[in-house]
Parts: sequence; C-alpha cells; structure tokens
Amino acid sequence: MADGAPDYPLAGLKVLDLSRVLAGPFAGRMLSDLGADVVKVEPPDGDVTRFWGKVIGGVPGYYHQQNAGKRNICVDLRAPGARELVLDLAKRADILIENYRPDVMPRLGLGYESLKAVNPRLIMLSISGFGHDGPESRRPAYAPIVHAELGLMSRTMRRNKVSRGDLPLSVADTNASLHGLIGVLSAVIMRARTGLGQHIDMAMVDATLVTDDQIHYELENAEDTMGLPNDVWETGAGPILVSADFRHLWRSLTRGVDFPDPAEGVTDLETKITARRGAVDAFMRGLADWDEVEAAMAGINIAWGRVRRGHDLGDQPTLRHRGSIAQIDDRAGGTRPIPQSPYRFSAARSGVRGGAPHRGEHNREVLGEWLGLGDAGVDALTEAGVLADQVPQLA
Repeated sequence: MADGAPDYPLAGLKVLDLSRVLAGPFAGRMLSDLGADVVKVEPPDGDVTRFWGKVIGGVPGYYHQQNAGKRNICVDLRAPGARELVLDLAKRADILIENYRPDVMPRLGLGYESLKAVNPRLIMLSISGFGHDGPESRRPAYAPIVHAELGLMSRTMRRNKVSRGDLPLSVADTNASLHGLIGVLSAVIMRARTGLGQHIDMAMVDATLVTDDQIHYELENAEDTMGLPNDVWETGAGPILVSADFRHLWRSLTRGVDFPDPAEGVTDLETKITARRGAVDAFMRGLADWDEVEAAMAGINIAWGRVRRGHDLGDQPTLRHRGSIAQIDDRAGGTRPIPQSPYRFSAARSGVRGGAPHRGEHNREVLGEWLGLGDAGVDALTEAGVLADQVPQLA
C-alpha cells in the first residue's frame, strides 16, 4: 500500500489523512485507490465509525469502507511532542486532509500557516460544514445538518409525501469529498507550475448546493415548471421505476399497439388520467416475470429500473460485470465485500489495494519509511504517550 505501482495515476504522492467519519476519509480512500500512499493519523480513542457496521477481523464495516487501502499511525495530538511529529511528517507529505471544525487545527499548532512554514509545497484540504470564515464556521456539522439546512429533507418530505426524516445516504459528506478531490488534484497540477501548495477551504454547504441539480426550482420558486415525477409500478415480478412522465409512458404503450383506451370519449381530465393509470397498472401487473418485464420495456423503448434491495446488489448484472463490488481479505481467513474504485482508465490502473488498518498498525513502518525513525525512536514516542498501538489479537 505504501508505493502504488507506477501505472497508478497518483503513485508517489504522500497523503496525511487526519480526518474522521466520512467527508475526509472518503477523499483519502479515493486517493489511495488511485495509487497514493495514504496514512491515516488516528487518535487513541479512535474514529467514531469504528463503532458502526459488522465487525470482521476486528474492523467494523463503515470504517472499513472509508479507510480501505490506507496505512495507520495512532497519535495523541494533545500529547507533548505530537505536534512536532506531525510537522515532521508534513514536511514529507504532498497532501494533508482534515475535517475538524476550523478552530481545532490552529489550536493544536497545526494550522495551515504552521504547516506551510515547514513545507510550502503542501496542499491542505480542510472540509467543514460551514466553511472557515463565516458566521457559522464553528458550528458542528454532519451530513444530516446540511441536508436539513439546504432544504433536502423538506423537499423529500414534500415530494414523496412522507414524514420528516433524513436521507438514506450522506450526500453532503460525499459531495464535499469529491469536490475536495477536484480541488486537491487541481492544486497538484498548479504546484507543478508554481512549486507552491495551498489551502483548500471546502464547505459542505457549498459542495452540496452546487451539486444539487434541482436547486434552481427552489431558488426561483418554480417547482410547478418541473416535469412530472417518475412512477413506481408493481409488476408480477416485483416493483420497477419507470423514468418517464405518465403522458410519455401512455403514448409509448399505445403507439402502434392494440392497447385499449379506457378513457375514450371521456372529457374530464382527472377521470381520463385515473382510467388510463388503472389500465397501465393492470398491464404492469400482468407481466409475470423479469423476462416479460424486460421485453415489454424494451418494446416501448422506456428507461426503467428494478427496485432492488441493497443486499441483492451482487446480482445486478452491470455491477457484476464491472467488478463494482470487490471481495478483499477480511483479516479473519476469508473475504468481505467493498465498493470498488469507480475509475476506469485506458492506460492506467485504480482500485482498492487492501483492507482498512487497525489503530497504530503501521507506526513503525510509516515512521521508518517517512522519517527514518528506528525502533528505539518509535518506542520513545510510545513511552511518551505520543503514539499508541491498538492492534487487536485475532484468532
């Protein structure tokens, strides 16, 4: 994991990942998949995601998904001597990722100006909920907070006619991660011209707002101008979503086919719509199996999707064909599934390069490679409480 093969695009880049939970760790995971040497700097009490998900080989599922392929050193950033250790590592790093509140890194003596002083080439990505210089910059923020603040929760409730609740995925975090990656890689290219790094202030609110393709309806109070919503229909094989408004679906079903119109001669619009929707419902329920569903949808050239359950994704044909769910060593004598890197290059490689690390698993390895520190030096830092080693004893 330390040195990506030369056919990985980011082989040779060194990344310090001081982040936790999702927005920062996901960015680090993608950098690792692209070949960078990503070292997670984790506190002794651990990333909170070590409490989430199925534990296999001493590693919980949520932590595993976001930290696969990284190495790990366990550092108590509050201990005397920890700041100096991180600064020494930052001298050798290309990129540093953190997603604390904006006041935390400066209080630790690890703000951008301090890091820049020891390494002017360093690119620092800071992901926060509300940015580094605004009136809410010190507010704690997880994805659900941003979903609430930016209207995503109320929109979901209004359109789906459901009670209040959060989204079933953390889009505010992952949007900030991916926009953060764009910023980091842009800065890497710029550094090649200027020789200098820089600080990237990525706010989750900004990243989510710009990635929301339907925000214009909200900002311009124009939801009445949007197309009709997609419908979910029950077939004899199971539910499907049809990506077409009902008017287009009706025209496609009846064009050149002997499909009786139950609303023939009806002038009242609501009655006509109700009758036609009833006919389509009966048609869909008459499709007995998935072969019939697929043939019917192909015959009318309509985009559709099976409404799958998440644990059935291994059977999705394209995911299976592309190897989108990888099986990697579970550190307990078997394998476990993990989403694969989405990048497919014509003349380069990418992909998850190993499982997620235990706390402090690579203290000696990383400090030896990056800083030339021997066992005696690592032992001294451990005795001083700067480093910790919490690798579980596995059967």
